[in-house]
Amino acid sequence: MASVEHIDGTGPSGEDGVRRRDFINIAAVSFAGVGAVAVVLPLIDQMNPSADVLALATSPVDLSAIQPGQAIKTTFRSQPLFVRQLTPKEIAEADKVDASTLRDPQTLEERTVDGKKQWLVTMGVCTHLGCVPLGAGEGENRGEYGGYFCPCHGSSYDTAARIRKGPAPKNLEVPKFSFTSDTAILVG
Repeated sequence: MASVEHIDGTGPSGEDGVRRRDFINIAAVSFAGVGAVAVVLPLIDQMNPSADVLALATSPVDLSAIQPGQAIKTTFRSQPLFVRQLTPKEIAEADKVDASTLRDPQTLEERTVDGKKQWLVTMGVCTHLGCVPLGAGEGENRGEYGGYFCPCHGSSYDTAARIRKGPAPKNLEVPKFSFTSDTAILVG
């Protein structure tokens, strides 16, 4: 004989039990959840960086050919990167500036690696509108503060690549980098 379910959900003996409708609801919600995960995971995964982007995530730079007072231009993540070996005079000029008087206050120590104060690594992109400043190449205009000069709108940076004059709101960006030896760095 088939059992009869009462309207209140109790069985013939009056006991509460898992109703068939409850099981179907739970199964439907579970199935929908699994389906949603199957759709969402590939969408999230496609936001991960591709292999070619990951390959550009770090860039090694050889410092052995850079003499004191010289700079090189290279690229990092498809943007210009300036690497300069500061002279003792340039370091002294940067150190004598009171950082609290600057628009974007930073000391040279904050912009370099401990014990390697002579190596200044910055992105070669003006913080005003993204032009490439002069000063890294031989004979280029370094501006009145001896660092970098942006020809687009006249921003001048000092020897520590800190903004000193012009419309740029911030110092040239210092990317994350580390020394892999005394003559090589890894940027990124």
